[in-house]
Amino acid sequence: MTQLRHDWKLEEIENLFSMPFNDLLFKAHSIHRENFDPNKVQVSSLLNIKTGACPEDCSYCSQSSKHDSGLERESLMQLNQVISAAKKAKELGSERFCMGAAWRNPTDKSLDLVIEMIKEVKGLGMESCVTLGMLTDKQAERLKKAGLDYYNHNIDTSKEHYSNVITTREFQDRLDTIDHVQKAGINVCSGGILGLGESVEDRASMLQTLANMAVHPNSVPINLLVPIPGTPFESMDRPSEIDFVRSIAVARILMPKSVVRLSAGRNDMSESMQAMCFFAGANSVFYGDELLTTPNVTQSTDEALFKGLGINMHQHH
Repeated sequence: MTQLRHDWKLEEIENLFSMPFNDLLFKAHSIHRENFDPNKVQVSSLLNIKTGACPEDCSYCSQSSKHDSGLERESLMQLNQVISAAKKAKELGSERFCMGAAWRNPTDKSLDLVIEMIKEVKGLGMESCVTLGMLTDKQAERLKKAGLDYYNHNIDTSKEHYSNVITTREFQDRLDTIDHVQKAGINVCSGGILGLGESVEDRASMLQTLANMAVHPNSVPINLLVPIPGTPFESMDRPSEIDFVRSIAVARILMPKSVVRLSAGRNDMSESMQAMCFFAGANSVFYGDELLTTPNVTQSTDEALFKGLGINMHQHH
C-alpha cells in the first residue's frame, strides 16, 4: 500500500511530470486502485449564491469588479431559492451541494445567512460545501458548528506564479484560510487551475504545496481555464490534453487518498480526454449545466459518458 507523504521535493515531482506517459498513467492508476473503486465517481453540484462585484482582481475570473466581462451583478440569493436548487440537485443524483459567493471574505452578517443555507442543505441529507473567500479562525469555527462538511479554497497556481495571476491578496493568505479551516475540523477542498500561463515547474510547485500540507486536502479540484472575454486571460493558451492528464496523474500519485475532481473546463473536454483523466485518478465531477458563471457538461451528456465507461455515480467517504 502506498504510504502518504508530506515531504515531496520539487525535483521528485518534476521527474513524475517527465515520465513516459504510459508509465505515469500506469503508476497513477495502480495507486488509484489501491485506494478507490476505479469505476466509482463522486458527484457534486455547485450553485453561485452571490454573483459578481468581487473586489479581487483574479485575471481569469468574470466576477471581478476590476474586469468588464458583461456579467450582471446579483445580491445573495434568498434561502428558498437555494433550497429549491439543492432539492433539484439531489433529485439528479448529487450527493454534495456546494455554494459559492463572490466575496473577498464574508462579513459576520453574511455568514449568518450562509449558515442557514448550510443547515437546510444538511437537512436534505446532502453533504454541504461552501466557498466564500478568506476566513478568520472564528468564522471557520462557526461554520464547523453549523455542520459544514467541506470548505473550498483553491490555491490556484504556484506561489512563484501567483502574483502574475492575482495582486489583491498574497499566496500566504490562501494558506492561512486553509489552516483555519483544517484547525476547525472542516474538510478542505483545494486545488488549482491549469492554463494560467504557468510552466510545468509551476504545476509541480502548486501540487507540492498541496501534497506537503500536514493533512492532504480531502478534495483536490483540477480546473482547466475557461477563457472569458473581458478578463486579462481571455486569450490565454491552455495546456494540451496530454499535459492536463499528466497533472491529474501526478496529483493522484502525490495525494493517494484525496478525491481528485475534474472541475471547470470539462465542457471543452472530449469523452476520451475525460476517460483518460478517470483512468489517471480523477474520481469526482461537478454535475449540472453551469459552474458558477461558466458552462458545464449537461446531465444527459454525463449520463451517457458514465454509461459508456461503466462508471457508477457514488459518494466516497
